[in-house]
Amino acid sequence: MKLALKYCQITVNDVDEALVFYRDALGLELHSDVGANTSRWVTLGSPAQPGLEFVLSVPDAGRSEADADALRELLGRGGLPMIVFSTDDLDATFERVRASGAEVLQEPVDRPWGVRDSAFRDPSGNTVRIQQALEG
Repeated sequence: MKLALKYCQITVNDVDEALVFYRDALGLELHSDVGANTSRWVTLGSPAQPGLEFVLSVPDAGRSEADADALRELLGRGGLPMIVFSTDDLDATFERVRASGAEVLQEPVDRPWGVRDSAFRDPSGNTVRIQQALEG
């Protein structure tokens, strides 16, 4: 039996603002842009992982008002799970994302568990980490 991750949901305040970050700063490719307003979602992917898509949507998309309110509160506090990307050139990726104006949480640093790691906030406050495996 094969099992693989297909979608990763990223809740954002504004799909258009998030699209600029994930597409233009991180370099993901737009796969689809469906619907309008709170019924809109955007999917993005990377040629490095065909079949895996990232879905950007607002808290209201397909949820009850109470659930949307709870998600908005968590999003506002940076309380949603972080997103971790890997790259083969962290320094170049870090500089491209920083040049986009994204909030830097952590400049690249070597970690004892074998990665070089950095962190940003997306426009909605989600923590986005970018890592590169260390040689050796």
